[in-house]
Parts: sequence; C-alpha cells; structure tokens
Amino acid sequence: MAKKAPSNKAKKTKKAAPEAPSAVTTAQAADPALLERIRASLEDDKAEDIVTIDMGGRSSLADAIVVASGRSSRHVASIAEHLARRLKDAGYGTRPVNGAQQGDWVLVDAGDVIVHIFRPEVRDYYNLESMWSVEEPKRSRA
Repeated sequence: MAKKAPSNKAKKTKKAAPEAPSAVTTAQAADPALLERIRASLEDDKAEDIVTIDMGGRSSLADAIVVASGRSSRHVASIAEHLARRLKDAGYGTRPVNGAQQGDWVLVDAGDVIVHIFRPEVRDYYNLESMWSVEEPKRSRA
C-alpha cells in the first residue's frame, strides 16, 4: 500500500509556554561609537589609566562606566568640560557635568555611559574599578 503524500495544511502544534524571565536581564551593550568618542576625547586630553567597565545586566543606570585620571584638579575639570563639549558637538546633546567646581571627582553623564574622571589620590580612595569589576555570583532558578 502506497503512503499518502503529506498534506499542505499547516499542522497544529502545541505552543511552548513562554519562558519565565530570569532574575537578571542583560542590558543592551553600550554604543561602540559613543565609547570610541569618549575614549578618543580622554586620550586627546592626556587622561591617564583609562578603564572601561561593562555594566550589562548589573545596573539599569548605564551600559558602561569609563574611569580615568587627570594629573590635577584643573586637568580633571578640563578633561570633563572638553568631553561634554565634544559629545554635544557630535550630536549627543548637552551632557550634565557634576563636580567640575572642585575637580577631585568629576562625573559626565553621557547617557548609556557614565564617565568618572578623578585625581589619582581620589581614584585610589574610592576604587570604583574593584567595586564594579567583581564577578556576580551565579544565580540558580528557584
């Protein structure tokens, strides 16, 4: 007996239940063009020890953090002001700059990337790299 040819009718299949969201969701990676502009600006202004920390899945505030040092309070403030101006000129809008008055620790909010610029002693004291570079423990599904 000959077998019938398969029918063109769509087979009814049972849909799988949607997967439950995990406790930690991975954020979108930071815009590579934005990160490159930030690094280029910091390097042009002779910032030292530039470190980029991926924040994907760790924080809803940013996709990445960039940490750099300047040689003096004036140098730190200058690096931050130049970065904010370059980002605005590149079409990223006006970027908030906090701490430029004192120049010990200046934060530039570049949207998906937060840039911290420190004097070396202040950077050593707060040690942001070690705080954010710690691996997150593996979480089991309950």
